[in-house]
Amino acid sequence: MTQLPQHPFTLLINPRFQTVEPYGAHRSTLLSASALAQAQTVITSWPGYTVTRLCALPGLAHAAGVASLHYKDEAARFGLGSFKALGGAYAVARLLCRELGQRLGRSVSHAELQSDPALREACADITVTCATDGNHGRSVAWGAQMLGCRCVIYIHATVSGGRREAIARYGAQVVRTAGNYDDSVQQADRDAKTNGWFVISDTSYPGYMDIPRDVMQGYQLMVHEAVSALRQWPTHVFVQAGVGGFAAAVCAYFWERDAVQRPVFVVVEPKRADCLLQSARAGEVVAVKGELDTLMAGLACGEVSLLAWDFLATGANAFCTIPDAAAVDAMRLLASPQEGDPVIVAGESAVAGLAAALLITQDPSARASLGLGSDSHVLLFGSEGDTDPVLYEQLVGRSAAQVLKDGDPA
Repeated sequence: MTQLPQHPFTLLINPRFQTVEPYGAHRSTLLSASALAQAQTVITSWPGYTVTRLCALPGLAHAAGVASLHYKDEAARFGLGSFKALGGAYAVARLLCRELGQRLGRSVSHAELQSDPALREACADITVTCATDGNHGRSVAWGAQMLGCRCVIYIHATVSGGRREAIARYGAQVVRTAGNYDDSVQQADRDAKTNGWFVISDTSYPGYMDIPRDVMQGYQLMVHEAVSALRQWPTHVFVQAGVGGFAAAVCAYFWERDAVQRPVFVVVEPKRADCLLQSARAGEVVAVKGELDTLMAGLACGEVSLLAWDFLATGANAFCTIPDAAAVDAMRLLASPQEGDPVIVAGESAVAGLAAALLITQDPSARASLGLGSDSHVLLFGSEGDTDPVLYEQLVGRSAAQVLKDGDPA
């Protein structure tokens, strides 16, 4: 397979996009280069930190008719299998420092949190919680285990058993709820209020902004790593979205650094969970109801993060939706790549950006509307590996281990 088979997609050019809108003081209080530097200091101190690989895909770029395609592969991040390791765990660390600082009447640094036995013992009296489709909960549970606090994670009805087990492996209590992701968010919030727990959510809502901001700030380290490895500033960035926090963190990184020459930015969602596209179409935040039944479990969200909307409402050039079948084809394409391209193990939620980019390059009208040409440099973020190994093997036809073995020239 040298190209992605054609699938129907929706592309909405954002009518509210502001070409020369400055990043501004308000956004700088939410996400900034200085706050990223703080996150970088903390995250790079954790055991097992390493920069994840940025994969050049010259064969696929040639087939798509663009100058370059680069794919930031987050499958190896801290052994958790996704970029989420950067966000949830960092927010746990920030919460513990703030809470212990209030209890002790002094500031508590992350370095102290890691080295002081008395502080670690105090962490055991603190419980963090969240709702998750899988990857965010795994990051929160891992961060809680690393820093010594208790953890309760809520998963909704359609989260796979494999993802449940992966969370429990880090010592968290896992509670399955009825309904969809947004229902599990509400249950986690109610139980946290009843029990005096702290919600570590990547979804923001009125009165709850600080922790989702910390989550997004952690995500930006991934963007910084990618840009630092690139020879050419990207002209186009395609990023998949659930509630929008990940996409907004990427958008904000480029916007802050060059408000005029920032890349064309496209937000990609599953066709059956398109709360951001529907919000862009309406000109205000709207929720998508129902089961949100998409194979891309990490993107199955019906309610937009208000914090993310601060960036995406006028900062995204376009919004795109794709069907599940396109994601599966993109997974298979990376598992059996073009000559000269690396083998990549990518989960179903990792490839929405890639799938949208490839579908759009095959449509002359859509391609022209985004200015995608032979001189375009496209950046993609592969947000997860085979975080559900059983499902990955079902979709690709081979296990991740077999895919990597088959692609090993030795």
